[in-house]
Amino acid sequence: MKLHLTTAMALALMATAAQADMDAAKKFLDEEIGELSSLDRAAQEAEMQWFIDAAAPMSGMEINVVSETITTHEYESKVLAPAFTAITGIKVTHDLIGEGDVVEKLQTQMQSGENVYDAYVNDSDLIGTHWRYQQARNLTDWMANAGKDVTNPNLDIDDFIGKSFTTAPDGNLYQLPDQQFANVYWFRYDWFNDPEIQAAFKEEYGYDLGVPVNWSAYEDIAKFFTGREIDGKEVYGHMDYGKKDPSLGWRFTDAWLSMAGNGDKGIPNGLPVDEWGIRVDENSRPVGSCVARGGDTNGPASVYAIQKYLDWITAYAPPAAQGMTFSESGPVPAQGEVAQQMFWYTAFTADMVKEGTPVVNDDGTPKWRMAPSPHGAYWQDGMKLGYQDAGSWTLLKSTPDDRAKAAWLYAQFVTSKTVDVKKSHVGLTFIRESTIQDESFTERAPKLGGLIEFYRSPARLNWSPTGTNVPDYPKLAQLWWQAIGDAASGAKTAQEAMDSLCAEQEKVMERLERAGVQGDIGPKMAEEHDLEWWNNFAKEHGSIAPQLKLENEKPQPETISYDELVKSWQQ
Repeated sequence: MKLHLTTAMALALMATAAQADMDAAKKFLDEEIGELSSLDRAAQEAEMQWFIDAAAPMSGMEINVVSETITTHEYESKVLAPAFTAITGIKVTHDLIGEGDVVEKLQTQMQSGENVYDAYVNDSDLIGTHWRYQQARNLTDWMANAGKDVTNPNLDIDDFIGKSFTTAPDGNLYQLPDQQFANVYWFRYDWFNDPEIQAAFKEEYGYDLGVPVNWSAYEDIAKFFTGREIDGKEVYGHMDYGKKDPSLGWRFTDAWLSMAGNGDKGIPNGLPVDEWGIRVDENSRPVGSCVARGGDTNGPASVYAIQKYLDWITAYAPPAAQGMTFSESGPVPAQGEVAQQMFWYTAFTADMVKEGTPVVNDDGTPKWRMAPSPHGAYWQDGMKLGYQDAGSWTLLKSTPDDRAKAAWLYAQFVTSKTVDVKKSHVGLTFIRESTIQDESFTERAPKLGGLIEFYRSPARLNWSPTGTNVPDYPKLAQLWWQAIGDAASGAKTAQEAMDSLCAEQEKVMERLERAGVQGDIGPKMAEEHDLEWWNNFAKEHGSIAPQLKLENEKPQPETISYDELVKSWQQ
């Protein structure tokens, strides 16, 4: 009898606890989510009940996760983490630190084997690193086996638009996208549609002012606007940044070279030569970065890309731009003195639509638009045309299983269909197709300057993060800002800077090859030949890179009407 009463009491207490959790879930859905979800209320509650049940064995556990500091992650840390704790009983501390610091903490854990954080939101740019070092959990295997009991049956991996970015050549998923943003072309839609400005441009250049399709047109537009007076202000035709700082490296590894036409065709990344200029063999082993080994980091397309960057920031950007970092330059277009920017991150959209700024109309609609970036002289159809940052959840093998399970539940909670539409309205960093297509974004689209149109368009597929050719992202990425910084300061020519960069990248690859730490998928350096030899090799094997230098690096300029561009997407 005593046993019966004890069992009954335990069941009653469990039911009370579950009800309390569901009460917290309903409160969260009422006060935070409302109708901003791709699921109806019944499906939302069912998903919350799954989290409650799956987390029950871990109730009371405390875990620590980390991400960089952007609006989306601030929302997760301040709103979603406390909600998850209230609903599941798992206490989450979601730290926000600089992007470089995230990579440093990740490296520390990988090198020491000590558990620094239970999960990381780190860029999918590290996919090649995670696959080759095999220190991150293979999520495909994890979801089917050790983590099956904590994998949401409604996760719907195929709904994640960045799935291809976090899948390695072995076909397995190693990271789960949490937020994504692209770099695109940004321009003053109101100025481009001003009849007097249009007439002046056509008289001077002989073609219509519009969204530039290629760099030739971008350069003409930059020259045309620089020094003109509009609305009582002297304006500039271009914006960028040039301070010798780690963020200068991102500005180039984030696909600037592929926009110019470096590397090979291929989506999401060029093969066998990627947008960093790194060549891999048929077994995905990196074999070189310099032209001498079949790479393209110092090839004509790359040098052209760097030279255009140098020419434009000097001639057409505000003088202060050369001393700015990424974060310092970001708000400048919102001040109303810049006509266009080729390399603009959609992560700045939320700041660019704030009422009262010089680039927003009285009715809240923007005076600007975003569109696909123009391409350089070496670019060919089928190449990637821009970069998409995909901050993605990563579970390291050095994290104990129970802590990894709790962190995996939190990662799925903040990316769940229940939560994602609301989170995306806050941060505007889309990860799910169902969210992009949500009716709430159709309604909001007119105030977001083309963001929704871009993400619903087929053009989006040409934007992707760093791919799997990069064998050790943390080691190689830090080489870029130092080399480019030398070119930006005038210490080296564009050619000298890229020669130095590819040589330094190959030194890292050679060390990895000697150490053998990446096994049979690590670097295996190729024999050296000249540019003509490798160009012929590429042609014989049906690829492109490295290309020979073009006689004319400024082909016929081409523009397109923004409104016609958007119509073509909708059709």
